[in-house]
Amino acid sequence: MEADAIDRHAESRCTRRVERAHSGFVDPVTGRNRVAWEAASRKHVREYGELLEQARNGSALLASELDLLRPVLGTAPDVVHLQSGHGLDDIALVAAGARTVLGVDFSEVAATAAQRRADELGVACRYVVAALPGAPLRDGCADLVYTGKGALIWLPDLRAWAEDVARLLRPEGYLFVHEAHPAVPLWTWDEDEPRIRPDRGYFARSHVNDTFPGGGAVEWQASLGEVITAVISAGLRVQHVAEYAEPFWRPDDVAAAAWRGQLPNSYSLLAQRL
Repeated sequence: MEADAIDRHAESRCTRRVERAHSGFVDPVTGRNRVAWEAASRKHVREYGELLEQARNGSALLASELDLLRPVLGTAPDVVHLQSGHGLDDIALVAAGARTVLGVDFSEVAATAAQRRADELGVACRYVVAALPGAPLRDGCADLVYTGKGALIWLPDLRAWAEDVARLLRPEGYLFVHEAHPAVPLWTWDEDEPRIRPDRGYFARSHVNDTFPGGGAVEWQASLGEVITAVISAGLRVQHVAEYAEPFWRPDDVAAAAWRGQLPNSYSLLAQRL
């Protein structure tokens, strides 16, 4: 489906199973990253049954997320989840009170698997395949834009992303981000004690991911101050920022000392469109 058609029919929450809105031009870095994530997202297909059980029996939302989102979710919001991945967060958002969730991701493999899970569980989630920023959705279609958990590192222009978020939000709507801390690329995975990688810097523009699942993809870096400034510049009022020692994701076979409470590994941000 063309992007303008999705705009016209956004009122119906994109009720076709998985809408496709690939733009005519994708820059080379985004193109390579998409290839890497299409390959990585096949894990969501191989582990479909396991993820289905997780979605059915538990919540993918962290306690810190639920604490901040509970007042918003209590209003039964329409949610847009930018860079929605495997979609387990979307099912959890509906379970916690969201009326609908519309996920946008540039991996067709991930979006298709997420749609299948949502359909099987009878959950009000729909998916659009598209690169960001420039979500092919109508203005003011969301009460809450939810994102994070490995999302912002794929966006080279956070100001353009934040402006797109503001466009999607209805007046008094919310942006919620729960994301890896910008300092995380510096931490080694040594298990004896925390160390800083000598090949990376906090203020670098980008680095190449050398770990699963995004191995070989280019991650864009931004300081926490740059993230907050982008949100403020888009006309949103920041209401809450918190940093956490706990990472949002850990490989099963790694017990890095950097995750034991001494260093920041994730953060949350809540902002509102006035």
